[in-house]
Amino acid sequence: MVTAQDDGWAGIGWDWKDYDDIRRRLDQGADPEAWSGGRPLHRAAVFGSPEVVAELARRVEDVDALENGVTALWEAVVSRKPDNARALAAAGANPWRQSIGGWSPGRLSLAGPTPGLFAVPAGEHLTDAERAAAEEAMRLIGALGSLHYEGTGLACVAGIDAAEAVRRLKATPVQDEVVDEVLEDPYACEMDESLHVVGVTSVPGGCVVSQPWGYAPTMPGVLTRLSAGTVCYGLYANPKSGNQGSVARDGSIEDWDLNPGGGLYGGATSEEVLASYLYLYNPVAFSCSFVGLRLTDARAVIGPHDLWVQLPQRDYWRQSHW
Repeated sequence: MVTAQDDGWAGIGWDWKDYDDIRRRLDQGADPEAWSGGRPLHRAAVFGSPEVVAELARRVEDVDALENGVTALWEAVVSRKPDNARALAAAGANPWRQSIGGWSPGRLSLAGPTPGLFAVPAGEHLTDAERAAAEEAMRLIGALGSLHYEGTGLACVAGIDAAEAVRRLKATPVQDEVVDEVLEDPYACEMDESLHVVGVTSVPGGCVVSQPWGYAPTMPGVLTRLSAGTVCYGLYANPKSGNQGSVARDGSIEDWDLNPGGGLYGGATSEEVLASYLYLYNPVAFSCSFVGLRLTDARAVIGPHDLWVQLPQRDYWRQSHW
């Protein structure tokens, strides 16, 4: 039996798919409204099965109760769990209740892979701009494909080509034998040698500066030089701490400590909500899209690059581009 100190969910972790276990816990007094500081229905919406979602939805007081400002149905839609979303809607959850950025779960689903998830009432539709953004996201994610980007640093720059990026960085071409040595085992090279070698590639809409083994393209002194008169998004896929994003505009760092492709958050604008949903768990595509790059393949990220160049020795942790 559940005690005063036990909500009945001890040991369940993040796996909410075992219907028999969940029902047994509930029958023995597990609290359908609370789990480890959160709500079981929200966890099941993301990590559970439709059967578990339906069972929990039947037992809660309010199927549209909020956690961190959103409903369980919102979580199911954002997490691309259409069967769980259908189970919640069948239990009475409201697909058209507005949430972050003025979006509802139902309207957000119109931009995703299952636009027919709910019956759409009159007046609920995407704008032309939102539909175009959804179509471009599908195209860009497909063009990049499944690529290994852990440990990669990227600077996605709008409006300039590879040659202009090299000029702004005052970088110099790297000899083929040096590139071959670094590519063979970048971590075996001296840090000053490998860290200052980057690949640069022109793409539709601008260019990408890439380093598959390090953070050099995202150093403030690189981003600010590249962003003069334009905008640049930096991504470092840190193997230890996760994806780190930053924005530089017209020579200054505008925002940092971002989590590209990491999900939605309260206070986001309508455009930010849509982008976060469309590029969830796709940080490379998110970073390219942020500045309007329209890559047709993954070459600018993983190579072969248009140019291999070496950055000059300077203090790249200063933000000024002068």
